[in-house]
Amino acid sequence: MVAQLIDGKAIALQLRTTIHDEINQIQAKHPDFKPSLTIIQVGERPDSSTYVRMKLKAAEEANIDCKIINLPDSTTEFEILNEIQKLNDSLNVDGILVQLPLPAHLDEAKVTSAVLASKDVDGFGPFNVGELSKKGGQPNFLPCTPKGIIHLLNVSNVPIEGANAVILGRSDIVGKPIANLLTKANATVTVLHSKTPLNQIQAYLGHADIVVAAIGQPQFVKGEWLKEGAVVIDVGTNFIPDATKKSGSRMVGDVEFESASHKAALITPVPGGVGPMTVATLLENVILASKKHYSKNNETPKFTNPLRLNLLKPVPSDFEISRAQQPKRINQVAEEAGILDSELEPFGFYKAKVSLDLLKRLDNKVNGKYVLVTGITPTPLGEGKSTTTVGLAQALGAHLHKNVFANVRQPSMGPTFGIKGGAAGGGYSQVIPMDEFNMHVTGDIHAITMANNLLAAAIDTRIFHESTQKDGPLYKRLVPAKKGVRTFTSSMLRRLHKLGITKTDPNELTPEEITNFARLDIDPETITWRRVVDCNDRFLRGITIGEAPTEKGFTRQTGFDISVASECMAILALANSLEDMRERLGKMVVASSKAGVPITAEDIGCAGALTALLKDAIKPNIMQTLEGTPVFVHAGPFANISIGASSILADKMALKLAGTSADLSPEERQEQEGYVVTEAGFDFTMGGERFINIKCRSSGLVPDVIVIVATVRALKVHGGGPEVKAGAPLAAAYTEENVDLLRVGCSNLAKHIANAKSYGLPVVVAINKMSSDSDKEHEVIREAALNAGAVDAIVSNHWEEGGKGAVELAEGVISAANSIDKDFKFLYDTAPSVEEKIATIAKEMYGAGEVEFLPEAQKKIDLYTKQGFGNLPICIAKTQYSLSHDANLKGVPTGFKFPIRDVRASIGAGYLYALAAEIQTIPGLPTHCGFMNVEVNEDGEIDGLF
Repeated sequence: MVAQLIDGKAIALQLRTTIHDEINQIQAKHPDFKPSLTIIQVGERPDSSTYVRMKLKAAEEANIDCKIINLPDSTTEFEILNEIQKLNDSLNVDGILVQLPLPAHLDEAKVTSAVLASKDVDGFGPFNVGELSKKGGQPNFLPCTPKGIIHLLNVSNVPIEGANAVILGRSDIVGKPIANLLTKANATVTVLHSKTPLNQIQAYLGHADIVVAAIGQPQFVKGEWLKEGAVVIDVGTNFIPDATKKSGSRMVGDVEFESASHKAALITPVPGGVGPMTVATLLENVILASKKHYSKNNETPKFTNPLRLNLLKPVPSDFEISRAQQPKRINQVAEEAGILDSELEPFGFYKAKVSLDLLKRLDNKVNGKYVLVTGITPTPLGEGKSTTTVGLAQALGAHLHKNVFANVRQPSMGPTFGIKGGAAGGGYSQVIPMDEFNMHVTGDIHAITMANNLLAAAIDTRIFHESTQKDGPLYKRLVPAKKGVRTFTSSMLRRLHKLGITKTDPNELTPEEITNFARLDIDPETITWRRVVDCNDRFLRGITIGEAPTEKGFTRQTGFDISVASECMAILALANSLEDMRERLGKMVVASSKAGVPITAEDIGCAGALTALLKDAIKPNIMQTLEGTPVFVHAGPFANISIGASSILADKMALKLAGTSADLSPEERQEQEGYVVTEAGFDFTMGGERFINIKCRSSGLVPDVIVIVATVRALKVHGGGPEVKAGAPLAAAYTEENVDLLRVGCSNLAKHIANAKSYGLPVVVAINKMSSDSDKEHEVIREAALNAGAVDAIVSNHWEEGGKGAVELAEGVISAANSIDKDFKFLYDTAPSVEEKIATIAKEMYGAGEVEFLPEAQKKIDLYTKQGFGNLPICIAKTQYSLSHDANLKGVPTGFKFPIRDVRASIGAGYLYALAAEIQTIPGLPTHCGFMNVEVNEDGEIDGLF
């Protein structure tokens, strides 16, 4: 008999054609699907170069983007490992192949092991090799040559199950993996090698149904050793002398082809057998990697791995609950959420920053659903807005298996050590570890403090230097010569552009231009920029600076704010990118010149440095809830004078992670999409109004549903209940059923519902259950909410039961979020005057009859309008304890005169804020402070927080 050839060339061509067609089919539906392979070649071995060219040609024919990185022979281990790490981290690389062999000074095992398992298309890395060796293992990729051999056998209809297979060779590249693959296919496998006695090799081959020769010896296997009708797979590539060939040699395999072909039933030729299949299966692995990466970037994972809660009654303290729960490692939380390892920057075990590169990777996804949690007008009893945010997220993720993110602000440590406490939620709905959440997180507030105070120092220093120098020396020192050359910095060029000066050579400015450029001529009385500290220190509210004799009598009255009141923090929350943050920081107006010209951080020359200080702070932080669902903790602008919400970038990041592929049907999208639950400071009428008219205007995002949190007790306060004082026992009206008092108080809830609905969005009321509530009281709230236009009003017991207690609320939110009954609109356009916009907010949101602008406020409005800032949105700073400006007016006051005492500008953040009351921008400490309870135990753990 003469063996039939297994034509590897033809079979490989067929496989490559299938791959090419598959790519075309995918790209017809997903034009952004672009498979990519990068090959690293160290040195210039002719055989390696030949193989690399073959792979490059085959990849191009299959429509795979293939790049070659050529490194010199002298490349160090560190250099090649660094190159591999960059490719591991790259979003544009699906497969990485290190061409072997490497120069002798490089450790092949270490280098191939450095390739990320999801990009190891050669299948040589420890994960893929280990999974292949395990029973039931699931390697990402099979090694190319063994995979190609199995394909040849299958296409040739060779029965493997029950066959007696002999492998000649035990290399990690062919011998061992093909033995594993044949074993998994239920063959009886024997592995022989160069040290096996020849007589045993002959004996085993005489009974072999399948022979795989990969021993590396030319024409080693003789035909007479083979069993009649055996299938022979020759993997060898050897060169022997042949004077008839132009090169003087020819390629042969490990099998003596002539004699074997008369004994075997099927045989692979050399060349033209296994070799072409190795390249084809490499391409198949690249497509597999590319599809996995594309799927990971476009599909929304379901949340299936919650942490179990051990619910206790009575409910322990927040700190005890937090300490009792063992969190997941943050890399696990991130992986489950769809965040790549290369996008994660861990800070210890339980918190990390997430790279903004994630937004580029997921740019094509349709956003998930956006849920805004707000509340009724706050009372000293609290409504549990943060607790509801976390509990709702736990319900959506841990119980309904949606991909969900809770997005919350980073708390200031001033209130943490003062009287308010933390902001991690409470009961069984918390962000954990709560001590790490409430103290430092990853240091963003410290970065804000440093940036703010650098600018403050720069302002006073500039005034000092301008007052002590003439124009010439001042300009010379501002633009000094370095190695005889003077150049303008980037910030200086921006200031020149602002002044209408187009010159770029410092030596070409005229004396008049030098004066205009160098002299900011700041009027000290107009400086609005204050120093900040993240501490409740009332004695810094008013200070005098410049008292040292070295300041030559330049003193000034100023003060400190709390760090989160800095405009830098508002910018961190409202920036849409690093570049946007840079522009906003430069636009911050810190004072006016004596001629009334606004002076900015760009004029001071500080904006670039501020950006450098905040370049890491702009990356959102990720933590987790008690039930292991992910939480973005980022930014924390002071709710009294700013938006009081977490960052736009955290929201955008979460919405993409919770998002879906653009080509899904509406039904598929509703099934797969995830949810982002975020909150606004204070009630809807303050926090929600700012969230929509300022934050949403900047981000371009729109909530799908608004949740308003209410409690029986808080509504009774608005119904005219007895005064509530911190630390004093509650009156019976709050602990016993009182339907009449509650019904009056529900008018406050109804007003917030009406205000929310005016934006054209559906509203769900979350009734945050307390142990003293009655079913009848809950029904009163539900009836009032529905009558006011809410889609639903649902009782939620998340404080006592965690996510389990908020499942019905979560289901109601899902239903409302998917409602088509939406007609979003802003409350006002930015074109009308400052006065008109303020009046619109005061009358339509608060219920004012008229607005009174005090002289100082009108003066500022006129100034800002003249300076070109009149078209910005408005943030009104007022008491949070009433819809009006008067904290004593509970319920729904109407027809009152709303006073505007002052107007200030946050130009970088992008709004003007009007003060309807005196707002303390740095709180004080009480007699008994939170810090008095805090200790560090012998295990290094913090005790005494809340």
